[in-house]
Amino acid sequence: MNPVRYLPRRYKSALREKAIKRAETRIIIAGRRPADLNAEDLEIVVQEEEEKLRSEIREKGLLAVLALLGLSWFG
Repeated sequence: MNPVRYLPRRYKSALREKAIKRAETRIIIAGRRPADLNAEDLEIVVQEEEEKLRSEIREKGLLAVLALLGLSWFG
């Protein structure tokens, strides 16, 4: 079961907005403007950023569970 897939709509929209902001930043850092890309390319970049955010959420959730159990990565 993937807990990130069952997020309520409000959280999905917040996740999407954050991914869009990250995608815009990533495009600007690459030396381009978001207006230079077509809609399909923009969607691909946003999808990649959404997946990165989901991965970060999963990782932080795992670390929180380990912290509750008194475990750490370093021994």
